[in-house]
Amino acid sequence: MPRKLTCAVEPLLPVELGQGKIKFAQGMKADRWVFATGLMAQDFINGIAPDVLSEHAPHSGLPKREKEALRIFANLEAVPPYQQVRREFLRGRIPPSTSIAQQGLLLPGADMNIQAMAVIPKKGFEVEHLSHAQLKGRPTSGYSPALTVGDFIFIPGITSLAIGDEPRRNGVATAALMAEGTQWGGQPIKLEAEFIITKRMVASLALAGARLEDVVHAQVYLTDREDYSAFNEAWTRLFGETGPSRSIIPCIEHGLAPYDGKIEINVIAAKPGSAASKRHVDAGVATAFRHQPQAVKAGDLLFIPALMATDHDGLMPSAILDPRQPHFSSSPEVQAETIIRNVARLCDAAGTSLANVVRVLLFHTDIEEFYPVYRVWERHLDGHPLPFSAVEVPGPLPVPGATVMMETWVYAP
Repeated sequence: MPRKLTCAVEPLLPVELGQGKIKFAQGMKADRWVFATGLMAQDFINGIAPDVLSEHAPHSGLPKREKEALRIFANLEAVPPYQQVRREFLRGRIPPSTSIAQQGLLLPGADMNIQAMAVIPKKGFEVEHLSHAQLKGRPTSGYSPALTVGDFIFIPGITSLAIGDEPRRNGVATAALMAEGTQWGGQPIKLEAEFIITKRMVASLALAGARLEDVVHAQVYLTDREDYSAFNEAWTRLFGETGPSRSIIPCIEHGLAPYDGKIEINVIAAKPGSAASKRHVDAGVATAFRHQPQAVKAGDLLFIPALMATDHDGLMPSAILDPRQPHFSSSPEVQAETIIRNVARLCDAAGTSLANVVRVLLFHTDIEEFYPVYRVWERHLDGHPLPFSAVEVPGPLPVPGATVMMETWVYAP
């Protein structure tokens, strides 16, 4: 049985949302780390703030998305177009970031949902932005190509977008694409993934003296669900069978910075030789992809990739509705119970517990399934506030029949 540990994290600005009294932690403090998750332009009473929507005079002020971004960053400031507002709030010191278009968010009228991570600096734990003329973000974004703090390195979402005078095709670097007119010149997703990793990621890591083997966690966004296995094969070829934890998440077609881009990857790495060097955690949890780690512990953080309610044969039988009695069970609730129990097992194996969860990223193929999934978390956390984000992604998920996927970050001192 998982052991109960004393909570080592502190919820920041917890609020109750809606009629269901959702207990939401706007932020979580864990030692010198601060995590803000699932921030939207809400006032915590009406959903999206009425002054953002301006339903009766929508064109009388700033464009709606600028007002939405202003409200989000005002909410973020309370926790110890969007990019223009982000530059104003962060005064030119823009951290690595990832921007993805998805199918839907949790509140009607919402177009933005932000996750952020900050630190309380001290000697030896300061933020350092690394720069490189060729690797910096677009002028409209302005973020650093890499950032270090403590033993960690943060690399922004990397795409195949052509930079500088690189040859390009509709914005994508031609080196990431099949040659024009060829039919057997490789698989497009493999070519694009290999380009991103070998030509962009390797160079960004090198700014901090790191290499691919130092990566501890990755988030991968794919625009084509048919690419799951081919991408995973390309990834494993470059990272080996004991690589970082990785979440492979679907996003909408044309949901990336390059219009025809098929993939975006952001990574967190450990400084070589540091205490944050990765350690794989094994609790006997089934994952959806070949050679996908169950979890990775790096320093005082535990990264659990996007899990589904799967065993080695696919979706757990208990999560499959009986067509003869379809209304006597809740598949999303069963899926959530399976995933959260597995998260608890991984926490226990890493020497921590669910009480120290600092971020939960929920990916639903139907956002209407959020509430039963939240209720399972509520039971496991004994009513403590949950630091969550919930978005609707296009199906199918990598496991046929699965409709819920969760990525979890846990403080593991």
